Amino acid sequence: MRRAVASSMTWWVRLFVVSLLAVIVLDLPAWAFLLPPAFYAVSLVRPPPPQDPEPRWLSAPVRGRWVGLNSPADKVPSHGVRAYGQAYAIDILHPEPGDAPRSLGWSHGLREPETFSCFGEPVYAVAPGTVVRATDRLRDQRSRSSWPAVIWMLVVEGLLRELAGARFILGNHLVLDHGDGTFTAYAHLRRGSIRVSRGDRVEAGQELAAVGNTGNTSEPHLHVQLMDRARVTAAAGLPFRWRGIDVEAGTGSAAQDDDAVEVVDGLPAAGQTFTAAPPPGR
Repeated sequence: MRRAVASSMTWWVRLFVVSLLAVIVLDLPAWAFLLPPAFYAVSLVRPPPPQDPEPRWLSAPVRGRWVGLNSPADKVPSHGVRAYGQAYAIDILHPEPGDAPRSLGWSHGLREPETFSCFGEPVYAVAPGTVVRATDRLRDQRSRSSWPAVIWMLVVEGLLRELAGARFILGNHLVLDHGDGTFTAYAHLRRGSIRVSRGDRVEAGQELAAVGNTGNTSEPHLHVQLMDRARVTAAAGLPFRWRGIDVEAGTGSAAQDDDAVEVVDGLPAAGQTFTAAPPPGR
């Protein structure tokens, strides 16, 4: 029942907004004032979480040197919420020059996506599977890499994307069915970069698309998550690790002193830099 309710999360959010506007603008009976909090409460229902699952070992979705952000190595849920199957999701992008900490200023912060080094970098399949969702029609947007731009993104753009639906949260994205009850989602992909179509069979390490800046994102990066359903609103997140990556201790952090952060085998914490090698045979 929880999963069925959660799968319609977008509609509960829409009903909350419509009912809230209705009670503000229209002369409605007293009982109508119960509708907005009721719809809001239902919109917070999430699919049941997995019961102490073991992390699944996968290939890395990128090659070369990257840095982790919003990582489940630090906290779960990694992005602060369990919505959209992202309890164990991770964001990765290229480190700043000299491994300097990432910071937000007070300028307009609206840089072209092409000015970020990870924009257009190849994205690879983490395991064999079948493509069940593939969309890459949304345009790549400018960054939201200053405090005013991030606040605008979270308050205004975030609400509009919630109302529009999961596709506008994920941006251009792929979902692979691995055939064992697990699914991988790759989000914020570059417009027109997806090389596979729905129904295609792919192998681990196969190039799928390119890193972009679409959907609910502040700058170009790759968002990856493992989940137990193909539809993100009905999915619960699952833990994972990446084979063949070398996590560097003592690298720069976006939010904390990385020297005090434990190195988790196969998964970078927030701010930890890692190097990913191709899987054997590729």
